[in-house]
Amino acid sequence: MGLKLHGRRLARSSGHRALLQRNLVTDLLNYEKVTTTEAKAKQVRGLAEKMITLGKKGDVTARRAATAVVFDTKVTEKLFNELATRYADRKGGYTRLTKIGPRLGDSAPIVQLELVK
Repeated sequence: MGLKLHGRRLARSSGHRALLQRNLVTDLLNYEKVTTTEAKAKQVRGLAEKMITLGKKGDVTARRAATAVVFDTKVTEKLFNELATRYADRKGGYTRLTKIGPRLGDSAPIVQLELVK
């Protein structure tokens, strides 16, 4: 009986993994879709949904928490102004995973992670 660990290691150190997740979330919120491996997308999806929920709260504490994760201040403004109003009536499920196929080099499953319209 082994330990049940939360999340995926993604063959990276903890600091590198955290920065990878922050970069992917920032790009997803900025471009509204990202193409990456299935494991990375599944790991990032929860953090992205949490950022949108913070954007819907809209208070100073939520803004500071989102700024601690999202790298670009313009993306943070987009999160609190544009995306928060878009998902105001939605209770969750802001992202969608669409399978694209295997990557040519190593056959890793590639997916497109996008924000639901």
